[in-house]
Amino acid sequence: MTSPEHLRRHILPMTLPAVLILGLAGFASSQSTTKSPPTGRVVEAPANIISFAPTEKVAHVDAHTINLREVLEDLGPEAMLWYQHVQTLADPFFEGRVPNTRGAEIASEYIAFYLASYGLEPAFPEENGRDTSWTSYFQPFEFATRAGPRIARVKDPHLTINDHSLVYDEDFVIFGNSGSGEVSAPLTFVGYGIEEGRDGYSSFDDETDLDGRIALVLRGEPLDAEGHSRWSEKGFTRHASIRRKVRTLQDRGAVGIIFITPPGAMDSRSGLDDLKRSSQYGRSAGIPVAQLDPDIADDLLIQSDPATRTLETLRKLADRGDVTCVELDDDFVISLGAKVSRNPNRTMIPARNCGGVLPGRGELADEWLIIGGHHDHVGIGQLQGVMPANKGRLHPGADDNASGTAAVLVLAKVLGDSYAAAPADADLRSILFLTFDAEEQGLFGSRHYADHPTIDLGKITAMMNFDMVGRLRNDNVMILGAQTADGLEDLLTRHIENSGLTAALSPASSGRSDEANFIAREVPALHFFTGMHPEYTTPQDKWHTVNPGGAAKIIALATDIALDLATRPDQLIFTEPGQQRTQSRNYAKVRLGIRPGMGNDLDTGILVEGVSLDTSAADAGIIEGDILLSWDGEPLETTRDLFTVLQNHKPGDVVKIKILRDGNEITLDVTLKASE
Repeated sequence: MTSPEHLRRHILPMTLPAVLILGLAGFASSQSTTKSPPTGRVVEAPANIISFAPTEKVAHVDAHTINLREVLEDLGPEAMLWYQHVQTLADPFFEGRVPNTRGAEIASEYIAFYLASYGLEPAFPEENGRDTSWTSYFQPFEFATRAGPRIARVKDPHLTINDHSLVYDEDFVIFGNSGSGEVSAPLTFVGYGIEEGRDGYSSFDDETDLDGRIALVLRGEPLDAEGHSRWSEKGFTRHASIRRKVRTLQDRGAVGIIFITPPGAMDSRSGLDDLKRSSQYGRSAGIPVAQLDPDIADDLLIQSDPATRTLETLRKLADRGDVTCVELDDDFVISLGAKVSRNPNRTMIPARNCGGVLPGRGELADEWLIIGGHHDHVGIGQLQGVMPANKGRLHPGADDNASGTAAVLVLAKVLGDSYAAAPADADLRSILFLTFDAEEQGLFGSRHYADHPTIDLGKITAMMNFDMVGRLRNDNVMILGAQTADGLEDLLTRHIENSGLTAALSPASSGRSDEANFIAREVPALHFFTGMHPEYTTPQDKWHTVNPGGAAKIIALATDIALDLATRPDQLIFTEPGQQRTQSRNYAKVRLGIRPGMGNDLDTGILVEGVSLDTSAADAGIIEGDILLSWDGEPLETTRDLFTVLQNHKPGDVVKIKILRDGNEITLDVTLKASE
């Protein structure tokens, strides 16, 4: 690919910013379309987001005679405003916007200033949590570095049943993903705790409410007469994931969770899990999470179930879907708690998301659209992924991701103006504008928001993520996540065809940017992306290499899509994309077919956050929530390890992958398939 530096040397003197080359090309293109309606088209997306790198198209100009002011004014107010934000955020004064620096702090202050100046209301309470009195534009959080031990520590564990104390490590254990604190509440038996399984199976009725109750939940998933999964010939499916169950029960309002191993289960680990294993079950749930000995659970159920049923009886009813949630006798009160510290020897780094609200009105006001992008970058190159030669050098991060942050800010103004001009009786969804911190270190900001939302995730029609939208070339853009909702791809196609752009639509997320954390929580989400280039994650990603004319086209398309999503009568319904894209496909002749977890809090191994259909991983029985431990005996500690071993194989090779699944170590034979 010809670099912009090469173009600057051969087309324009260095005194003229290279952006004018791109801007003039965009302006010329826009002028040529005034004679007829703009036309756009949808094309097939490349197999991997890293492969998307459109060719450059430029116009030759005379730098000494061109009127810079006229060019920028001709590009339009959105292009100028976007360009102003990019130049500012990519200035060295902001120190590369790495978290926990003065540069990051003032970058967030800059964002909050403009959210307020564009008329947006604060998006957060002064303290984290769900509250109606939002008075802050900041959502502070902390994230951990990868150094140090990752096994939780538990102090003062206790579980009592009507003041009868149980013995820790014999009768019960506290899981490593438990939150700190104590709760006293009655119990509800929730079967397998599955929101939606195969063939319409659910552990819940529509009206099930666990507010103020502790959930007593079976591990695994519905079993057959021999104690094996009804839904899988080998092991369990993703519905057995402890992470998924914890999230489901929290969403239903549970104040505590107690897991039980089902009697007769052949594919579950017997006994109580130790902290090393249970520390791999996910981030802190924020509520107490424990495991209870099945014999004690059996006695408890016989005494507290209104029908005096045994654990085995209830298990078999749950296997067939003949029982949903059972509120147990309120006279049986469970007190459960502990002090749980996660990774006490690791450094916790402060960061903060920024957000503002454009209130909706009418019948759609309590539904939401989220528009976001990350505002952080890699500072002076001290993060993983930076080329060794560039460590210690300032990385301005103009395209990555001052460009996306600027797009969010411009959209806040443009959509705010559109809402102000709309009829008073218009039905409009509320729009939450978010910029995330600590994306470069593992999607931590968006993960924190998704784990601690200030709005009901079930009320979000879609999330639109802007990450690297500053280098539109030859009018080519990529949009990922097009099949994360019913009808979403058709909606996108309609607007693309009127945009003058060529859009490569990918059905799913790449897993590499912030929309992935929303898709993981079944929120439809898109990622707008203008492609890779030689300046990616280098000190050369500066303000003068971006394309304001192209950004204005992206913003115009995004505005049309956002207004459609904000005003359509029906909320989008999430769907699993038919084909997940993974990070590994551009690195080897074979692919495994998983979406690795980004920034997950593991002692060792790679968390599987998604599995693509008809891939090596799916065929071998790897499921969401598994942790990859080793590959032919070699430990897997990071995604880089996975990419390395993939490079050493060809299609048809059979490898042994050891996984950790809900405390059980399993070795699978995996036949590798070719990358597409």
